[in-house]
Amino acid sequence: MTTTRRFAQVDVFASAPISGNPVAVVLDATDLDDQQMAAFARWTNLSETTFVLPPTDPDADYRLRIFTPGGELPFAGHPTLGSAHAWLESGGHPRGDNIIQQCAAGLITIRRDGERLAFAAPPLGRSGPVNEDTLLEIRAALGLQLSDVVASNWVDTGSNWIGLVLTSGERVLSVQPDFTALGDHHVGLIGAYRNDPHYVDRVDYEVRAFAPGVGTPEDPVTGSLNAGFATWLRSEHEIPEHYVVAQGTALGRAGRLYVDDDGERIWVGGVSVTTITGSISL
Repeated sequence: MTTTRRFAQVDVFASAPISGNPVAVVLDATDLDDQQMAAFARWTNLSETTFVLPPTDPDADYRLRIFTPGGELPFAGHPTLGSAHAWLESGGHPRGDNIIQQCAAGLITIRRDGERLAFAAPPLGRSGPVNEDTLLEIRAALGLQLSDVVASNWVDTGSNWIGLVLTSGERVLSVQPDFTALGDHHVGLIGAYRNDPHYVDRVDYEVRAFAPGVGTPEDPVTGSLNAGFATWLRSEHEIPEHYVVAQGTALGRAGRLYVDDDGERIWVGGVSVTTITGSISL
């Protein structure tokens, strides 16, 4: 039986209208089965579509399921913040000072920071060195020389990301990926801008994210990847406590992420803006 459900589409990590990464949010997904969720995610054809459900954990405010066009994810950053934004706008009230989201990766804490929402980075599900054969495949698919890559590591926060630090933000932007050759690898790139006047709004790093295997050749702005980068590089003292990331530049977007390490948790945040509200029939 078809039911009318509340719906929102939210632009996440926005710096201006329609500048970030959109997420489709079904605000009452009770009684939808896995096949219906997956079919709707394929139909929206966005990098992620989410479904808000009553929590099964007594500490959570709501439960979230996150789908790409190619399948379900245990956690993702921009869907987390966009869904929290839509939930609040639809009348949701957290029981405590912070919002607690239940998802397949566990409980995720989301805090309100002025006009921004920020999530606490979950622990890395996988970290450590990347197999040399895998790195060789990735460098070939991205047209990178060995000298272009400063460091590499698994930075898996739920999406199997492999992170590569490149020599500069400019080198990150110049990459022209061969998505067929990249295959099922989920690869993120980060590079620093060092006193570069290219950005007037104090952007410190450029990030790009490639995941062609799940139907997202290049993700415009990626919270989970940035959380993974921050967790890895802060542990190595290779990145400051507070910094700003630009992502989506190569796609004509102007996504902005704000990363803060308060000494206990790493927070990844940004501005979310509702662009579409209404109802859907599912």
